[in-house]
Amino acid sequence: MFIFGHIGITLGIVYSVTYLLDHLRPEKSFRIDYRWVAFGALLPDMIDKPLGRIVLAETIGSGRIFAHTLLFGILLAFAGYTLYRRTDDSKLLVLAGASFCHLFEDQLWKSPAVLFWPFSGWSFPRDQIYGNFFEYLTVVFSHAYNPAYTGVFTSEIIGFCITAMFAGNYARAKISGN
Repeated sequence: MFIFGHIGITLGIVYSVTYLLDHLRPEKSFRIDYRWVAFGALLPDMIDKPLGRIVLAETIGSGRIFAHTLLFGILLAFAGYTLYRRTDDSKLLVLAGASFCHLFEDQLWKSPAVLFWPFSGWSFPRDQIYGNFFEYLTVVFSHAYNPAYTGVFTSEIIGFCITAMFAGNYARAKISGN
């Protein structure tokens, strides 16, 4: 899954859950800053892609390492809950929830060595090593015509549509002064 898939689908999930909670518990208002949702939806990749594919390329060589683990998500959720209890600030909790969505969207149950690190061992599975970033992009875009990768591009289109709807609603609210 790429940027729009992660952002859009996570926005859709969080919006749906918030909408449901607002109707189940109308006495409590669930206000979400969706900028934190978008940031959290990309956080595991923003940490792991540069770290695993550039900094640790020779040893690990994978874009799914520390921030793609349950341990990272649990620690982030614990820190968010602690902050929320002390200050009533839910930003870090929202960030943790969006990061958890990222793990599901990446289907990490298919990579238990990553998902359950370090409980399943201390090493991460190595990915295919590419010569440089442009070679990596060439391989990614060449998959656009491979039917086996249709799901990735379908989720990207769905995510783009959801993100566009959020952007449109945001622009409309700004124009109307809300």
